[in-house]
Amino acid sequence: MASDFSQSWALSRSRFLDSFSDLNHEQINWRLHDETLTIAEMALHVAGVEIYFTTQLLKQTPEGVAATIAKCATEGVVNANPFPFSVEEMTPEFVAEAMGLAKSMVEPVITEATAEVRGGELVSALGPVISGDGAFARLGFHAGYHQGQVHLIRTAPGFPKTGIGDYH
Repeated sequence: MASDFSQSWALSRSRFLDSFSDLNHEQINWRLHDETLTIAEMALHVAGVEIYFTTQLLKQTPEGVAATIAKCATEGVVNANPFPFSVEEMTPEFVAEAMGLAKSMVEPVITEATAEVRGGELVSALGPVISGDGAFARLGFHAGYHQGQVHLIRTAPGFPKTGIGDYH
């Protein structure tokens, strides 16, 4: 049986993915202004938070590319460090792979959330210690929050309209 968090997480996440899945490399890496994330950075941040939360709840250490994606939860987002991936690396294919990897890690945990996991603790991307339930509640709206930002970027003056992905 699906947990009370998994349905909102799945819905907001699928709508987030739908909001940019038709865009090309130039479009997902277009920056509205210096103080904003690009769509690619947002997607990797969403995937990063999912991996960051899940591995903490399971008392695991992410390895390989998952470890670098997990850094996107904070690096260059909530601090002044550089973002873990370059524009050249953040292709539509890589972003999709990262989102797929994060989903494969989160989905079984959020869908069949045990009492131990729900009551566990982790450090959130913003710093406070939160419970597993708190992490799942955040995951349930996190992608939706960034979906709204994708819409603002796609409709901003100057957004590259290069054929596919025209939003107007």
